[in-house]
Amino acid sequence: MSIATLAFVAASGLHAAGAQTSFPTGTVRFVAPFSASTPPDIISRIVSKELTESEGWRVIVENRPGGVTTIAATDVLTQPADGNSLYAMSVPSVAAPSLVPNISFNLDRDFDPVIKATVSYNVLVVNPSVPANTVAELVALLKSQPDKLTFSSGGFGTPAHLIGEQFKLQTGTRAQHVPYAQFPQAIGDLLNGTNAFMFITMLPVVDLIKTGKLRALAVTGPKRVPILPDVPTIVEAGYPSLVVEDWTGFAVKHGTPKETVARLNTAINKALEKPLVRDALAKIGAEPAGGTPEEFGRLVGDQVAHWHQVVADAGIKVHQ
Repeated sequence: MSIATLAFVAASGLHAAGAQTSFPTGTVRFVAPFSASTPPDIISRIVSKELTESEGWRVIVENRPGGVTTIAATDVLTQPADGNSLYAMSVPSVAAPSLVPNISFNLDRDFDPVIKATVSYNVLVVNPSVPANTVAELVALLKSQPDKLTFSSGGFGTPAHLIGEQFKLQTGTRAQHVPYAQFPQAIGDLLNGTNAFMFITMLPVVDLIKTGKLRALAVTGPKRVPILPDVPTIVEAGYPSLVVEDWTGFAVKHGTPKETVARLNTAINKALEKPLVRDALAKIGAEPAGGTPEEFGRLVGDQVAHWHQVVADAGIKVHQ
């Protein structure tokens, strides 16, 4: 190898090393659009902890709830396009453009996808006083009493609300949506019988299901979940069109250098492979996803279109 070639190789190596060390330029922020102990918050904390340990980055999670996720999204867009601020996206994020009048940003134009981090499913639960032991029995009950029964959620545009509306559309049933400002209140009024049913993330209700305080009818996934192995899937219940993913992913402000996006994607993919991370996710009923920025970008586009149709068909109006 000539001296010139050796010099080129050495220079290339130094350039690559420089590229690797140029990010992050400061503290990495995961901006979660919901309060503490919600799935996007918990997942962001699981991932950020691993990145701190494995990559040596200083990583924090900041909660910016409100505005049907638009407060968190706007927070990220006010920061430099350097990859140091990541928007923790989920189903409400892609429904927001259809729910919030005159939204100030465009997900496709203003954000660059990084990675789909996790996938999970909700569980359909009823108060034990509800005379329904299966999804079919609940559907029959709702059809016999249109608009008489209520379902709860942690607020407009949350997965519990959106999946509940899709459930009504797909089954031809009618029920009243009761949103709550605080997630524990929604569960509390489900437990005391004020509301009849709810589609809910699994972690808060596993013990309530196992102790009989709530009755689980189905999970919204195509296969049973380890955290609730005895609960049938919505497919087993006879409603394959009601399979709904409750995913979480991360995006950065548009214009972030592609090398930085790739660095983030590689680091988070590695984190999702760690046994401790996988175990922590399993405890909340989530599974690691991973993949490329392009794959996550396609998911976001498809989900924006899907939930736009649900919002339009259901005639959902957000009361702010």
